[in-house]
Amino acid sequence: MTATATAHALDVTQANFDSEVMQASMQQPVLIDFWAGWCAPCRQLKPILEKLAGEYNGAFRLARIDSDQEMALAGDFGIRSLPTVVLIKDGQPVDGFMGAQPESGVRKFLDDHGIKPALGAPAAAEAEAAPAQPLESPGAALARLQAAVAAQPDKDELRLDLAVAQMRAGQAEAAAATLDSLPANLASDARARRLRGELDFAQALASAPALEELERRIAADPKDYAARDLRAVRRLLGGAEAAALEDWLALLAEARGWNEGQAKKRLVAAFTLSDDAELVAQARRRMSSLLF
Repeated sequence: MTATATAHALDVTQANFDSEVMQASMQQPVLIDFWAGWCAPCRQLKPILEKLAGEYNGAFRLARIDSDQEMALAGDFGIRSLPTVVLIKDGQPVDGFMGAQPESGVRKFLDDHGIKPALGAPAAAEAEAAPAQPLESPGAALARLQAAVAAQPDKDELRLDLAVAQMRAGQAEAAAATLDSLPANLASDARARRLRGELDFAQALASAPALEELERRIAADPKDYAARDLRAVRRLLGGAEAAALEDWLALLAEARGWNEGQAKKRLVAAFTLSDDAELVAQARRRMSSLLF
């Protein structure tokens, strides 16, 4: 059942999983097909998935994982039955199904997640890149977007741009209000979720004790989960990203249900803020192993 890579489908291993699945899913949905050579239903599903990947022409990417060869990846996702298909969006597993499905069933699954056949390949660049422009200051960007929203109040994408500009200009409350006014389809956009994470962390930091006080509390009582959580927030926003993720992973392992799953929520939010794809991928796998 070995296959070669095509424009929209490829075989994935541990070595290229982070780049071809997790990072790629920030740009387009990725459908993971967990299969094995001995699995007859896998052989039934494979041509359907490959046909749709070609027909949808980039609306999603198909990543094929041989579960026998990549047992660690299968274990990370808790695969218990083959075939299993998992949909990844913005670096997060969002849904999936088990067993061979008819083409109509797979089409419905894709449609339920807003994945439609593409009309054609993306247009190629028409000209050479324009000369680099000077960076726009936060204040200038805010003024420009305020004027744009005033001129086109029904253009929701501009309001998302405005919310980001408000946060960059230090107007957290205004950014939160603008973000809350967005329709559901934009509220789940990757930029909106990143901004929501920034706002949540900024709000937590506003009422957090100093780091030295948090360290004293933790030394006196290692089960002071609130102090451990706030220490992680301070570390994250202070640039110690790896230490913050370690704090939340330890908290998840020790007190998974504390404060309605606060550690998991913090980790997911922190992932959206990070630009270190390798660090996030490692932490995400450790989080999955703790949850499943």
